[in-house]
Amino acid sequence: MNPRILSTGRALPPHFADQETLLEAFRALWSERHFNLARLEQLHRSVRVGGRHLALPLADYPALTTFAQRNEAWTRVAVDVGEAALRSALDRAGLAPEAIDQIFFVTVTGIATPSIDARLVNRMGLRPDVKRTPIFGLGCVAGAAGIARASDSLRGFPDGISALVAVELCSLTLQREDISIANIIASGLFGDGAAAVLLAGDERAEKLAASAPSDGAPRAPGRTGSGLARSPRGPAIVATRSVFYPDTERTMGWDVVEGGFKVVLSPQVPELVRARIGGDVDSFLASQDLARKDIQHWVCHSGGPKVLEAFEAALDLPKAALARSWASLQSVGNLSSASVLFVLDDLLHSNQPRPGEVGLLLAMGPGFCSELVLLRW
Repeated sequence: MNPRILSTGRALPPHFADQETLLEAFRALWSERHFNLARLEQLHRSVRVGGRHLALPLADYPALTTFAQRNEAWTRVAVDVGEAALRSALDRAGLAPEAIDQIFFVTVTGIATPSIDARLVNRMGLRPDVKRTPIFGLGCVAGAAGIARASDSLRGFPDGISALVAVELCSLTLQREDISIANIIASGLFGDGAAAVLLAGDERAEKLAASAPSDGAPRAPGRTGSGLARSPRGPAIVATRSVFYPDTERTMGWDVVEGGFKVVLSPQVPELVRARIGGDVDSFLASQDLARKDIQHWVCHSGGPKVLEAFEAALDLPKAALARSWASLQSVGNLSSASVLFVLDDLLHSNQPRPGEVGLLLAMGPGFCSELVLLRW
């Protein structure tokens, strides 16, 4: 009864700026407030990000002086990149939009009613009876949590197909008047992007696999007029676990202020990772008669250098185990909920996993909390 990942997709806004260009823009912004520019440079270089994609051209940001203006831009761009990511996942699976029975949408960087998933229904032609579940507030953990919630649903609807779409436009949340260390680090770490995952219940996945031609030619449309689907090659979702850490609310999140979302980012996050994630992972794996040595593929959220180093230390992992997470951090920055899905996308399209191998997808975020997803190819 295990749901299976059919495909993944990703999308980045077309506006890219390398870290040196962004650093120069922040120097110009904060020098007027007599900020310690040497400290600014030190903090930006310490996050090991080479550059980031931005929702808007860099020159457009100074004109965004209110939360309403930033959120309007967020809504507009979120639909564009969300659509691009979901279409990519559908194309890779050989499915049309009307194949989707349920769509989960996660974000923490903007608000919209109707939510972005509703706008995707209209733009992409999803079925009128599609079930929508927008989720706000889980932050960096939402990519992993979204996969877990989608798989939970598919266990009850084994002939269904679910889509997860994560969109984060972190650049549109920047508080320019905030010169706290947390905001300075966030300004150097977080980027913009979107990711999507298509999942099928076990019955639907078996049908897709059974009807896949051996020569790779397209097959006849499925029961929903769902297009020329391909055989699923992604992993089964064997088990999931959520872990909430009581009384850690101020570890990570937003303070909602007059100008929008003001970052809460405690320096204790790496310490919490070191203290908790090893035991949580061991307990979860033991419930499935597994241990860390049985995991061939680690899919970890690219939270930042100190977070990744804490994962490595707490789980006693060699540097190579999180190589994809490090590479994603360097190339696009921390994309909040979408980051772990970018790492998953890289793994799935590497042709590295082999049948029978096991992976663990994990992320941590506001709450403070963890989400663990056990994968088997």
